[in-house]
Amino acid sequence: MSDSSTNHDGPLALDFKSATLYAVRVVLHRLPMQDLIDALERRMSDAGSFFENEPVVIDASAIEEPLDWAPLISALRKHSLYPIGVMAQTVNVSSARDQGLTCVDLAHPTPRPTTSPAPDKEVPVVAPPKTPSSGGKAAAAATATPETGIPAIAPAAMVINRPLRSGQRIYARNTDLIVIGIVNRGAEVIADGNIHVYGPLRGKAMAGARGDTSARIFTTHLDPELLAIAGVYRVIETQLEPKLHNQPTIVQLEGEALRIIALGD
Repeated sequence: MSDSSTNHDGPLALDFKSATLYAVRVVLHRLPMQDLIDALERRMSDAGSFFENEPVVIDASAIEEPLDWAPLISALRKHSLYPIGVMAQTVNVSSARDQGLTCVDLAHPTPRPTTSPAPDKEVPVVAPPKTPSSGGKAAAAATATPETGIPAIAPAAMVINRPLRSGQRIYARNTDLIVIGIVNRGAEVIADGNIHVYGPLRGKAMAGARGDTSARIFTTHLDPELLAIAGVYRVIETQLEPKLHNQPTIVQLEGEALRIIALGD
């Protein structure tokens, strides 16, 4: 008997491939529904087109009351946001499924290695252990390596060695993003870790895309449309002050606000 799954004429009409999907999480804090719709209107007005045409996951984990999903889904689609999944308490799971929303679990994303500045003194040295020779105690001491303090190996950063044009988007999942070249207006750079732009940053940059509040944005020339870290964003509608505009800068999150620091300050 032949195996029909392998005995076929011509290429298959369907196949499965792995995929990485970037999705925005829309977090609902409280009802009533009109407050949610009004807040969505304000946030989308502030963000301009940054989130347009994005797939979104609706996080209703904090909502204990029954939710009427239809007006919320309609409001999201009005702003070109397309719900693909939901996180919800039991009371809202069934009604979400009735609206075609699939329950997803984003509570335990793959953790990134934590980063911290190296100490000014006693910086750990990472080296393979050497085989002791016959040189006695002195040789043994010279080949000894510390058992603690060796930093974990972080995933390799994604490096883009070209300019990014309007309409292009780069996403570095679970790692840092390094762009060597200009990020033009209308281009977007997104990373779960830090973002480094060695060139003019004129488009949109979002670091810590999966909630890493310690992520930062570094650039040699700052002139962006939008900056964001861990979901906290700032739309740049007017030219920055002279000490920041087109200057080397660091963008970091302090509390619930973004702080832009000129290098050398």
